[in-house]
Amino acid sequence: MTRRRQFVNAVAVSLLTGPGALRAQVPGRVYRLGILRPTGKAPLDVNVPNALRELGYVEGQNLVIDRRYAEGHLERLPAFAREQVAAKSDAIVAVGASAARAAMTATSSIPIVLFGNFDPVALGLVKSLGRPGGNVTGVLIAPDGTLAGKKLELLREVVPRATRIGMLSPDDPAMRQQVAEVQRVAVALGLTVAPVEVANGDYERAFAALAAERVQALFVAASTYFVRDRKEIIERAARFRLPAIYEWREHVEDGGLMTYATSLPALHKRIAEYIDRILEGAKPGEMPIEQPSKFDLVINLKTAKALGLALPPSLLLRAEVIE
Repeated sequence: MTRRRQFVNAVAVSLLTGPGALRAQVPGRVYRLGILRPTGKAPLDVNVPNALRELGYVEGQNLVIDRRYAEGHLERLPAFAREQVAAKSDAIVAVGASAARAAMTATSSIPIVLFGNFDPVALGLVKSLGRPGGNVTGVLIAPDGTLAGKKLELLREVVPRATRIGMLSPDDPAMRQQVAEVQRVAVALGLTVAPVEVANGDYERAFAALAAERVQALFVAASTYFVRDRKEIIERAARFRLPAIYEWREHVEDGGLMTYATSLPALHKRIAEYIDRILEGAKPGEMPIEQPSKFDLVINLKTAKALGLALPPSLLLRAEVIE
């Protein structure tokens, strides 16, 4: 009876603390995680630690998180990466291609979990998605490129008469792949794309340039910068009466017109699960880089009405509509 009671108690503790809690909490061991990103604080910096807590890694107890934010100054990333290596991080989460490259230059031994909307194979960061090799694995936002082509097709459905599309992108060399993908798809669709870079956070000048280009709709590039600054972008798009497609559901909830994407919190949870596996001894180079397979079209109906858009019923049937 005593043994049975002990077994039941152990199961109860396991259920209460989560599947990874007892496994992760090695007495006396404190893990160190680096987060390297080109912007300031973003949802990942909260969601990943929360997901790690569910797996038994508690910041301030058995986990130290070394957050390094470049605040838009990409030239700072290499030095930040070297500092995280010198601090003997157990793993580094590198957000975006520029941060991933900086981390990979700084270390070939500390595990790196890259995250972002880019093709790491095309950029020469890994050998393949299935078996990246070296000390790198990761979680991607989109499969087969950056998902830019599909989003451009959806934008054209909303504004079928538009022939000239503006593209808002940050002043970041890592965005070239995404810009090139949008332009390539635009040619196939018979559209012209006018890319405009946001330099030093100057959205006023960027939107003035879009107006000068006489664009009829707006494609907002997938970028951590534009997650951070989404409210300003949404407000300016409304002021210029530009139907726009964004990166995340959060953009639409804040008043943006539409998005086609996977779940950001779900991706952050997967990052935490990858970190857990690595801290338990898994080799990152043998862990396939994960690509999402489920995407949701989300449309803000109030914003559509404010822009005077008559949305196709076929589009609305496929979408989650926010009133």
